[in-house]
Amino acid sequence: MTTTTDPSSTLGELTIDGDRLWDSLAALGGIGAYDDVATGLVGVRRLALTDADRDGRDLVVGWFRDAGLEVRQDAIGNVFARRAGSEPDLAPVMIGSHLDSVATAGRFDGCLGVLGGLEVVRTLDDAGISTRRPIEVCFFTEEEGARFGTDMLGSAVAAGRIDLTDAYALTDRDGASIGEELVRLGQVGAGPVPMPRPPHAYLECHIEQGPILADHDRQVGVVLGVQAINWWEITISGRAAHAGTTPRGLRRNASLAAALITVHADEMAASGDYGRLLTTVGRFEVRPNLVNIVPALALLTVDLRNPDADALDRARTDLRACVDSIAERTGTTITVRETAHTAPVDFSPTMIDLVEATADRLGLSHERITSGAGHDAGEIAAIAPAGMIFVPGLYEGISHNPREYSTPEACADGINVLLHCVLACAEQ
Repeated sequence: MTTTTDPSSTLGELTIDGDRLWDSLAALGGIGAYDDVATGLVGVRRLALTDADRDGRDLVVGWFRDAGLEVRQDAIGNVFARRAGSEPDLAPVMIGSHLDSVATAGRFDGCLGVLGGLEVVRTLDDAGISTRRPIEVCFFTEEEGARFGTDMLGSAVAAGRIDLTDAYALTDRDGASIGEELVRLGQVGAGPVPMPRPPHAYLECHIEQGPILADHDRQVGVVLGVQAINWWEITISGRAAHAGTTPRGLRRNASLAAALITVHADEMAASGDYGRLLTTVGRFEVRPNLVNIVPALALLTVDLRNPDADALDRARTDLRACVDSIAERTGTTITVRETAHTAPVDFSPTMIDLVEATADRLGLSHERITSGAGHDAGEIAAIAPAGMIFVPGLYEGISHNPREYSTPEACADGINVLLHCVLACAEQ
């Protein structure tokens, strides 16, 4: 390759191949594709460490190797693809996200960041540009938490927040563990965790998953950080009884307790007493789930989010007290298990300024924004300067749904910002 002494001088000139990026997104989106009855669209179902996830990984790793990248894998299944730098001993600039999805996904969440990183490498190769620092494109295992219940798992293990042994022991609803599934799919790498050496910088491009950029007609989001996230799994044990013959005072109705928790969580968010708290009961199951039997068992999940850590902690405390009072009122036994907790993250001011300045130099309108969703960047920010670039989503920014959509132009804009941010960091 021809060495360019000052890659930053190409700002405004060097651009990615938007059609190639779009084709890559379409090809990967075909793996795990399913017909979604609710929307009438084709969605993506590629839960972590399923056969579909393995097939998606294999496709992307093949593209990495076709691009001449050196691929390695660590013990939690995270994959890193390295493009050499002229000074190979320097810490790399890392570009990453994830390939796993929720059960009702679109084709952009996570995948844009990984395939955009690949497109950055392809663009540099096409232009004959080498960089001082190595560049690594990566994807992390089980970012969504949709199968094993803990979000940003792979990046949290890589950054040292979650112990590998604890990660291996996590199970899905059928009792399969992460450790077992990694072995079954051949996804246990030799690389150590946590990372023995942090990257020089980490960058991630992602669809916004919200309506702000589209509503404000902005081309790029400059991400300031990630709000705090707290997940609960609540199991309620009551007593099955005949719906017509059991007096109200003798009932131990598990579904009633679950409904009261659900309503109270929403009232907490509506009250304004906890700042910008958002609450979601995403899973709600009762058993035996029959019309004429008082339910004996209920299981629900609660998702709490707030950019204010103190306000989130107050909400956790108050909701737990409410759960205890509901157990007493309904005569049920309620067990609460916290499955995930991440503190709010502020990204490096240097990286925020870099993303913003790059968008300016490329003539792209932009807005500073805090992420409501969790991202791998929030984990890697604990060990290296991290930054994120958002691209707008259409249809009110809907995500975790087959209607999730960003345009080819918007995706190209975001990855062009990523390209030039990577170039700047790789010469430092």
